Amino acid sequence: MKRTLMLVALLGGSAVAQAAQTGVLTIRFLDVGQGDAVLITAPEGQSMLYDGGRSQPRMRTLLQQYGVKSLALVAASHADADHITGLVPAIELFKPKLFLNNGLAANTNIFGKLTATAARVGTQGLLASGRVINLGSVKVTVLPPPVGMPKNDQNLNSVGLLIEYGTFKALMTGDSETAETQGWLKAYPSPFLGPVDVYKSIHHGAANGDNLPWLTAVRPKNVVVSVGPNNYGHPTEKALGLYRQAGATIWRTDQQGTITVQVQPGGEYTVTAGKAGTGAPVRPTGPVPALPRTVPVPAQPPAPADTSYPNCAAVRAAGKAPLLRGQLGYRAGLDRDGDGRACE
Repeated sequence: MKRTLMLVALLGGSAVAQAAQTGVLTIRFLDVGQGDAVLITAPEGQSMLYDGGRSQPRMRTLLQQYGVKSLALVAASHADADHITGLVPAIELFKPKLFLNNGLAANTNIFGKLTATAARVGTQGLLASGRVINLGSVKVTVLPPPVGMPKNDQNLNSVGLLIEYGTFKALMTGDSETAETQGWLKAYPSPFLGPVDVYKSIHHGAANGDNLPWLTAVRPKNVVVSVGPNNYGHPTEKALGLYRQAGATIWRTDQQGTITVQVQPGGEYTVTAGKAGTGAPVRPTGPVPALPRTVPVPAQPPAPADTSYPNCAAVRAAGKAPLLRGQLGYRAGLDRDGDGRACE
């Protein structure tokens, strides 16, 4: 915290984006499959995107779905593809002023495309350091990689963000591993880190991410695991067990879709979930009501034909002649000779 700087009002006015609910901070942990992407919209309308998932089309769809009109800032926790791919269309569409990153280049095509896109549209790189960014009335504290992290390891150089609005706190730390969280524990006092109301699971719930000393300091009340179909075993039972041990409510984007947090000025907040593409809230888990039972309607006998023939001409016209005694439509008045055969 010694190097904390202030980008006072940097994102305070000119980058007003989509309409925001008055006084409400909205944080969406986007359903991007196996990856991370968090859309943060201040009460005044300014937005920033922290990571972008691994799919460009999906990010375009989500930005449109949530009515994003501009981005004041994009940030990459680190340069792995499942975190930066969706930042490419975000930068192309909205030309944000700043691209916050860890300063470490990745030898990948998508990293080259991302930096080339940023350069083409005039987005400036912003090296992560101990600084505060004011996103409207929301305080965003950058947690840079601690000193001493190996420069050839992207995970260990993840950039964290601490979001504060009123008494509310949210914390997200990319794909950090134990060495980096140990460094943060040395750099920041526990009361600064936690308790946090909403916490993004490290590294999609990997076994080498969250650890007990770190979570003891962070003390998360809600944990969001951003995860999709994968072959890594994410989230691991080890990580889920730690979250349960912390007493946190666990949310998962693979099961519940985008997780939305809305924070009132005083810090009160709600967490809801909605499947991607619909925005509809997930219905509470419970007994599935039985579908209405279709009761078969018994077949009705056909309505009896009009068997009251006025004369034999009608009988013949109906193709019923001769009518035998006992058949429908037979009557003695049509059987002149009384032999039981009418209209012979």
